[in-house]
Amino acid sequence: MKKTVMILMVAFLGTVLISGAAFGQMMNKYETLAKNQLAPIGHNKHIVKYTQEKNAKGETMDQINALDTKWKAADGVTDFMKPYLDGPCSDYLRQVVALVPYLSEIFVMDNQGALVCETDKTGDYMQGDEAKWQKSFNNGTGAIFVDKPEYDKGFGTDVLQISVPVMDGMKAIGAITFGVFADKVK
Repeated sequence: MKKTVMILMVAFLGTVLISGAAFGQMMNKYETLAKNQLAPIGHNKHIVKYTQEKNAKGETMDQINALDTKWKAADGVTDFMKPYLDGPCSDYLRQVVALVPYLSEIFVMDNQGALVCETDKTGDYMQGDEAKWQKSFNNGTGAIFVDKPEYDKGFGTDVLQISVPVMDGMKAIGAITFGVFADKVK
């Protein structure tokens, strides 16, 4: 009996180790994608310009939190959301999504984690309390953050978020998050 339990434990641990190695390889694939293909978008002159303009507005945290509360309570897309979904910044993001088959959505955040623009309505206006913004903005130094894939019922497949900093020279001034279809990345 003890021998059988021991064999089962060794078999289970071997599976975990193999699964862990496979997971590591999968994450390396997404980190490479982030570094080579997505991070340059965070340096794009249009994205930098729109983020600079949003930062210059100087929204206070009270204003951000009030809009976030209103955003979360709203059904559908309301008039106050349209500036984040319409206009040149969102149009540029939609062009990128249309050209890249592994992207489902993109949204840009300012230096406080509030939305600058987006392709699709997000669940909230303030992203600054989430790892996607915190880790990619990285206190103004910038970093790449790859979140774990999660099954998305709407798309019927696994989607993950990859976030990179919006860089003005050597300084992070915001962050950009890409929704990525996990199975479409080669």
